[in-house]
Amino acid sequence: MIEASRTLDQLGYGRSLAQPRTPPTAGEWDALEGMAKTLTSTGFYRVIRRFQRRERYSVATSDNARQGLYVDVETTGLDVELDSIIELAVVPFEFDRDGVVYEVGEPVVFFEDPGRPIPPEITSLTGITDDMVRGQRIDDAVIAAILKQSVIVIAHNAEFDRKMLERRIPAFADIGWGCSQRDIPWAQFGCSGTKLEYLLFRACGEFHDGHHAADDCLAAIHLLANAHVNARPALAFLLDSARQSTVRLWAIGAPFDTKDRLKARKYRWSPGDNNRPKAWFRDLLHSDVDAEQAWLRENIYAGHSSPPWRLEEFGAKDRYSTRV
Repeated sequence: MIEASRTLDQLGYGRSLAQPRTPPTAGEWDALEGMAKTLTSTGFYRVIRRFQRRERYSVATSDNARQGLYVDVETTGLDVELDSIIELAVVPFEFDRDGVVYEVGEPVVFFEDPGRPIPPEITSLTGITDDMVRGQRIDDAVIAAILKQSVIVIAHNAEFDRKMLERRIPAFADIGWGCSQRDIPWAQFGCSGTKLEYLLFRACGEFHDGHHAADDCLAAIHLLANAHVNARPALAFLLDSARQSTVRLWAIGAPFDTKDRLKARKYRWSPGDNNRPKAWFRDLLHSDVDAEQAWLRENIYAGHSSPPWRLEEFGAKDRYSTRV
């Protein structure tokens, strides 16, 4: 421990570990990695590294690479109908049909003036101030050009980002979407939660400072490329989901006293807006529909000769959109 303390002092860390500094030199990296390996080898410590951007994860071995687009928005709030985007980051990246990530492009970032003061709690969370967005606007033509070259858009919590972006830039409605939070079975990766910061730590052993749109995109692409189960990257699982259609099961007319059972079963409530039923619903893969209907028949509609549930089917082009 004494030797380690002296080495940290010599490297300029000492007691100011929380203070920002320039990245370590190659020699400093070697020394710090040596300390990390020593601590880890005891079995009593787990050392996590700060996420560092990578420009390439693999070298393309065929001509089947295609472009994906990772997106993240910062907004004035969480109401997809009333709040506004104040920052948009998009990061193009190359991948193949097996989910192998190749090169990662430069982030494209725009601020946008919402036309009203940014709430103080949003500034505290994101660091974005009224002065930073004043008079700024997203360049729709630049985003449209990037979208034309992409085959899929991905976000962490795509249900929010897609709805915000479709309202602001309609071109986002004409492409398939995936969600790095919901379209990957993170439990299989040993993860009990789905927040980006937690997944980055648990699956990759790294951390980053969240709520900066471009940094979040780069960290999420790293997660998709580096988290593996049975030699398959996380992106492969997301692509599997994007290629499948989703079945939405509407529990029409479910008795009020069954709401807790439905919530525990991961059903969500629709208040009946946008021409949707006023009912509980759950999105499923085709392979799970028969079992779910059997559960509803036994637990929710017992005694009904013709249970009134409804099935709707949609794919990645509509998934997470306001249209479904």
